[in-house]
Amino acid sequence: MRKLFKDYEVRQYVVQVIFSVTFAFSCTMFELIIFEILGVLNSSSRYFHWKLNLCVILLILVFMVPFYIGYFVVSNIRLLHRQKLLFACVVWLTFMYFFWKLGDPFPILSPKHGILSIEQLISRVGVIGVTLMALLSGFGAVNCPYTYMSYFLRNVTDADILALERRLLQTMDMIVSKKKRIAVAHRTMFQRGEVHNRPTGFWGMIKSVTTSVPGSESILHLLAGTCLGRWIKLSLF
Repeated sequence: MRKLFKDYEVRQYVVQVIFSVTFAFSCTMFELIIFEILGVLNSSSRYFHWKLNLCVILLILVFMVPFYIGYFVVSNIRLLHRQKLLFACVVWLTFMYFFWKLGDPFPILSPKHGILSIEQLISRVGVIGVTLMALLSGFGAVNCPYTYMSYFLRNVTDADILALERRLLQTMDMIVSKKKRIAVAHRTMFQRGEVHNRPTGFWGMIKSVTTSVPGSESILHLLAGTCLGRWIKLSLF
């Protein structure tokens, strides 16, 4: 027992025993489910162990655990320290009252079974347990991403923004320089073609005036991009 709970925060011996017994009987119930499916052991033996496990677990969940929770809560209050056993009993009776009244709206009462029968206790434990598990699961599903999402988010500083702006300006300068090269290449090709294919006559002169010069649109885009880049540099720096 000491080796098992060596790094356990709770040092009360009674709490450790209750936890160990509850865990052991819960594992036993899981084994009984497997035995029921596979048909291991006799049916009478399985029925006896089922009933024994249910009785012990209900005794722990309904009587022992609430009583010791109330007992340790009362023990931490100085005004009630002298009569902590009496007030622990009062807390347990209050719990039993609300535990029993909680099952009244549900159709789990039956005249065939007594007040403190296994069926009455299991029905209330099942309703309360499923409700609490749903609440805890929903809370965990919402709270866990909200709590741990900050570990995956990166803080963006002003230095990062300035670095990205500088990269953008460098990219724009590179685009402008490439547009200049394209415009010069188009103009050189146009001049070479103009020398070889210069129009002659009256209709040739009219055609040369009316047709647009290739590469003029590129030059206009080049000038607009250059002005925009210089304006961004002046506004930032």
